[in-house]
Amino acid sequence: MEVLNKFSPVSMEQIANQYLNKNNNLPVNTSDKELSFKEVLKQKQELSTKSELRFSKHASERLTDRNISLTAEQFERLENGAKRAEAKGINESLMIMDDLAFIVNVKNNTVITALDQKSGNGNVFTNIDGAVIV
Repeated sequence: MEVLNKFSPVSMEQIANQYLNKNNNLPVNTSDKELSFKEVLKQKQELSTKSELRFSKHASERLTDRNISLTAEQFERLENGAKRAEAKGINESLMIMDDLAFIVNVKNNTVITALDQKSGNGNVFTNIDGAVIV
């Protein structure tokens, strides 16, 4: 029995172009100059660092220690608050949501610490330059 090849032969370049030309939020290269690997990597890293709010190790530990868990809706509100803070030029923001408070490094899109009203740290926040109620 002869097996028929239903696929046309393609080069590695064609396969690479197929994946590189997908809509991946990278600027379309309209010039004859190809983007270097370094440039593509830098653009992807910039997109990934700005796209999703992260929690530092310290903040993750505080969430665990204080039995704080966020719903998907709360996480989205926190993420939107970080975007609003960035739009206003805030670098270190206090985010207040429900009975929770978060310190967010807006530039790095990272939650630095988290606490709830039961934590009882006197509710004094230092080294912030803005606050957002989400």
